[in-house]
Amino acid sequence: MSQVEISTPTCEKGIGKVILAPDSKDLIAGVRLAPYPLWPDDRGYFLEVARIGQGLAAEFPKDSTQISAALSYPGTIKAFHFHRHQTDCWVPVQGMFQVALVDLRKDSATFGERNTIYVGVLRPWQLLIPPGVGHGYKVVGTDPGFLVYLTDRFYDPQDEGRIPYNNSQIHYDWEMQYK
Repeated sequence: MSQVEISTPTCEKGIGKVILAPDSKDLIAGVRLAPYPLWPDDRGYFLEVARIGQGLAAEFPKDSTQISAALSYPGTIKAFHFHRHQTDCWVPVQGMFQVALVDLRKDSATFGERNTIYVGVLRPWQLLIPPGVGHGYKVVGTDPGFLVYLTDRFYDPQDEGRIPYNNSQIHYDWEMQYK
C-alpha cells in the first residue's frame, strides 16, 4: 500500500456536516458507520465489539490486528491525529463522544471536508476511519467515555501524525453547539 499524501486544508470555523445516519451521503470518502449489536437486560448489557472477518473490520488481517482501549474523562478532547497506512475501527462502549473527522488526503474527492458524529451509549455505532482522515473526539455529557478500537496493523509511531485540536486551518469548533 502506498503512503497517503497528507495536506492540512483551510476550513471555515464550524463542525462540518453532522452525520445522522450510517448511510449518509455526507460522509467523508472511505469512512463507514454501522450499528453494533447491544443486548440490554436487567443486569446491564452485552455488546459485541467485533467478529473477526466480519463487519466494518472484516478486511483487517488476523496476524496484525491490534485491539486497544482508552478511557477519557468528561470534557476531554483528544485530537487531531491521522495515520498514513493504518485503518481504525472505533467502538465507543461507554459515555458519549463528539467525533471530529477531517479529510487530509490531498487526492480525495472529499479533501477538506469535516464530519461530526455523535456516538456512544445513546447511538451505538462503530466507525471505520481510513488512512489520511484526521480524527479526534471530545467526551460529552457527565460520564467518562470508554473507547475500544481495532487497528489493522500494530502500533507504529512512524505511521502517525498529529495536528493540534485548535489548529487554525482545520478551525474545528469544540464549543457547545447551542441550537
